[in-house]
Amino acid sequence: MPAYWLSRCIINDPVSYKKYTDQVPAIIAKYGAKVLARGGKYQIMEGPEDFKRFVVLEFPTFEAAVNCFQSEEYKAAASNRRNGAGIVENVIVDGGEFTK
Repeated sequence: MPAYWLSRCIINDPVSYKKYTDQVPAIIAKYGAKVLARGGKYQIMEGPEDFKRFVVLEFPTFEAAVNCFQSEEYKAAASNRRNGAGIVENVIVDGGEFTK
């Protein structure tokens, strides 16, 4: 059953943040992820308008998504944004039994 990694992002330092985003495609590919949305047009329909970038990734399983996020290579890449270059909220959600 697929799982989805949802990210809401604020980019404070585009140069440092790009060091992160340049590494991510190869890392997530190792875990079978497919990018469904990344940094495109959006419209906030309800809630706070704090975040300005949104990402949706599909992984083959919940475990694959969690393993990717917890991998050493992802932690190393994320250090480029965790140093103040951006603020990110990440959620991994299972597709659920009703999506079968």
